[in-house]
Amino acid sequence: MTTRWVTLAAVTAALSGCGGNPEPTAAVAWQEPARYTYELESSCGERALIGRFRITVEQDEVTAAEGLDESGRWFVADARSEPVPTLGQLLDRVDRARQQGAAIAEVTTDPADGHPTRIDIDPDAGAIDDESCFSIAGYTLE
Repeated sequence: MTTRWVTLAAVTAALSGCGGNPEPTAAVAWQEPARYTYELESSCGERALIGRFRITVEQDEVTAAEGLDESGRWFVADARSEPVPTLGQLLDRVDRARQQGAAIAEVTTDPADGHPTRIDIDPDAGAIDDESCFSIAGYTLE
């Protein structure tokens, strides 16, 4: 298990009308648990991992992945070379994107426990279909 510090991306509606950039909120430590499940919707970009999935993770490894829509079922059945990621692996993608100077590498987190709820990565703002967009729902500890 790895403890991760994730900056909360949620900013209240009251701040949205204020001039200037609000200060980032305090970081919340999120430790990837030994066993959890979550639903992943991967929805943008030109890549194989597109669709909705129910994912079970044990000891930092995906132990089960179920496609929840046609694209997700196709991806799982086809056993593509791109693996279905754990939440930790998704956060690693954000870290790498930031290190490589991505135009966008954002994480939105749950204010209660800090687990990611949305991840957006765009390596090059001028390129088409290089984005990765992930929505995370149904996160439960097992």
